[in-house]
Amino acid sequence: MFPAASLLTTLLLALSIAASPVEIRNSPITLPIARRLNTSGGSINILQHDQSRAAALKNVGENTLNRRTGSIAVTNDAVGYIAAVGVGSPATTYNLIVDTGSSNTWVGAGTAYVKTSTSVDTGEPVEVTYGSGSFSGTEYTDTVTLGSGLTITAQSIGVAATSTGFTGVDGIIGIGPLDLTEGTLTDEPDTTIPTVTDNLYSQGIISEIVVGISFEPTTTETDTNGELTFGGTDATKYTGDIAYTPLTTTYPASYYWGINESITYGTTTILSETAGIVDTGTTLILIATNAFSEYQSATGATLDRETGLLRITTTQYDALEDLNFNIGSNTYALTANAQIWPRALNTYLGGSANYIYLVVNSIGTPSGEGLDFINGYTFLERFYSVFDTTNSQVGFATTAYTDATTN
Repeated sequence: MFPAASLLTTLLLALSIAASPVEIRNSPITLPIARRLNTSGGSINILQHDQSRAAALKNVGENTLNRRTGSIAVTNDAVGYIAAVGVGSPATTYNLIVDTGSSNTWVGAGTAYVKTSTSVDTGEPVEVTYGSGSFSGTEYTDTVTLGSGLTITAQSIGVAATSTGFTGVDGIIGIGPLDLTEGTLTDEPDTTIPTVTDNLYSQGIISEIVVGISFEPTTTETDTNGELTFGGTDATKYTGDIAYTPLTTTYPASYYWGINESITYGTTTILSETAGIVDTGTTLILIATNAFSEYQSATGATLDRETGLLRITTTQYDALEDLNFNIGSNTYALTANAQIWPRALNTYLGGSANYIYLVVNSIGTPSGEGLDFINGYTFLERFYSVFDTTNSQVGFATTAYTDATTN
């Protein structure tokens, strides 16, 4: 049991951050997440970033040597999902990408690291190479502040001396599995680094190593449309019950938040049950090349040269059937509106305001390779998700936005 004062402090923190009260289950801590389109270099190429990320994710799992030399999944810097995190005492606030596909937390890409009385230089070199970016520098331990004053002590923080591929953000808060940190301390290739979630648990702040994530569809360039909950779930963000499925044992999806699923378009199976991952750092829904061909044929979509996305006509949109993700004994259906990119944001892709683009695309390899799909942000904005390390499972629930017409 937690002391009453500690529980009250956590409750007040959650209420002060969230728009509405949260379900108190194992003292959850909530942080808002803001979606941000990175348009500093003009229009964004989401497909290119997502496919680069997918290739890096598969490469890490398939090549142990790369993993031990610090090569992990690319962060998609075309679309970032940002949490404000304090580091140090007094705290400096850093805007960090929330990433379930990597596990190191680091700062310094934008705002420089500010040393305070709580900063401890471990002297350990740290390096992570992402698919289209990287950082290298020194490991520190420091106080990390989530929200209004709740702190984690002695959290490992990478302080970037150099970084590439990150614009408009300060770094990453990694909430992937612990093993993804192995090899990122370059002088200690067999060492793992406790994640923020691990330390919340070990320091008695939460009683389960669980992260709940809520996203909501948005049609604006920047929008605080998400919530990250440590240690529990927020019952105001989903409807019905959360259904859980065990983590996959299939390699290389098993390195990440990997699950087994099949996909049907209407009643037609386009991807037989196989392993893939759930990932906040991927924007689109990526599926094996053979499934993508089936989906394109079934929808009648054409490939748009400007964006790389599938494009459909208004008539084809009206005829779209549900895209069903069959996970365990449950089916999660993306409606026609959930399968398209927000039309109000078409020009940010370099596309036409008058076109309709689909958010399903190719992962770049055929099925049967152990990581055959990625359920990215465009899936997660329609379903509440729970990443449960304690019980080795991922959970999903419907939300008020599952069937909404927003795009």
